Amino acid sequence: MSVPARAEVVVVGAGLAGLSAAVRLADAGCDVHVLEAGGHAGGRLATERVDGFVVDRGFQVLNTGYPRVADLDVPALGMGWFRSGAVLRVDGRVHRVVDPRRQPALALDMLRAPIGSLYAKAAIAAYSARVGYGPVDRLLREPETSAEERLRAAGVGEEALERFFRPFLAGVLLESELATSSRYLGLLWRSFARGRIGLPARGMQSVGAQLADRLGGDRLHLRSRVRVVASGQVRWDGGVVGADAVVVAADPDTAATLLPGVEAAAPRQVTTHLHVLPESPWREPLIVLGGPGGRLVNSVVLTDAQAAYSPDGRALVASSTLLPSSEAEVRGELARLHGVPTSDLAHLTSVTVPGAQPAALPPLQLRRPVDLGAGVYVCGDHRDTPSIQGAMASGARAARAVLRALRPAPTPQEP
Repeated sequence: MSVPARAEVVVVGAGLAGLSAAVRLADAGCDVHVLEAGGHAGGRLATERVDGFVVDRGFQVLNTGYPRVADLDVPALGMGWFRSGAVLRVDGRVHRVVDPRRQPALALDMLRAPIGSLYAKAAIAAYSARVGYGPVDRLLREPETSAEERLRAAGVGEEALERFFRPFLAGVLLESELATSSRYLGLLWRSFARGRIGLPARGMQSVGAQLADRLGGDRLHLRSRVRVVASGQVRWDGGVVGADAVVVAADPDTAATLLPGVEAAAPRQVTTHLHVLPESPWREPLIVLGGPGGRLVNSVVLTDAQAAYSPDGRALVASSTLLPSSEAEVRGELARLHGVPTSDLAHLTSVTVPGAQPAALPPLQLRRPVDLGAGVYVCGDHRDTPSIQGAMASGARAARAVLRALRPAPTPQEP
């Protein structure tokens, strides 16, 4: 179906924020159309096939601890799951740091892991319990500082901070200084404590594809780049569309260009190197953390969690670095992390993602306004938190704001 000359609502961008808004609006009976400049739905969640292997645009996972994941049909994605925890190498020896609640058989491994004293490990457990299961409003009322300062104040100790928390969180936050807001750290750690981490059978792009299927193909217009947004209309490469409401759900740089009053940026960058091994060197699907001073923040055998990522049973390994790097620069370090000879590593491809996600520095700006007035709205993870949760939550907020304007609740009549 071609782009109409008029729609009740036009959504600019088919990432998770735009799709979340559009699906809610369509379910409420709105005539909504989505214009997407790219060739697929899902935005930064993109997947391709390389020599038969499923390759996501960077190492990404679906975290069921995010509240808005409830909007998805997770079983239909054919999920494969990682274990809760990580592997680290210290002085050449392998150690597992796991959640003993979920893996009681590995509790002794956790006690033996070289991440500090029993007191420090008890402090880790106490912090996890407090942010994982305490009230969210209390977490957000705590004095705000950096993630590193909050962990130090929690008493996790230097060894746990440097050997576990810093490399683990660097792979999530895409920054190793742990300068991220302590409040966002609490929200993030809460999701890890409460949820499971996994990969869809057809890759992360299938998350966006599922929302797009719910919306309907006649409402989604790919390769339709919007150039100008104004009250009551959008101008795209094929013409002009009139609308009662316009929701800009583009990436941060594009959103700031289309809406000059909006400040948004995605400064975090990550490079992921994909390799193939004849078989996995591990028994459990756990992420392997990089060591202090190394280039890699983490490396993981994706097929240990999701066998469908491989066409023939070989192991697919994803290794991430925050600094620009070539495959040759990380090859030796990667082999040491997994305890395999470099000759076993077959380089598949490398993916660099500039602007991978916005920063979440203090002060954390949760739930930034989505209603800009004059029938123009904005959503995206830059309006909430830099995550799948933030994108979907801001899309839901934008949809509610549009519905308040276009479908106001009737005023009760006087008796």
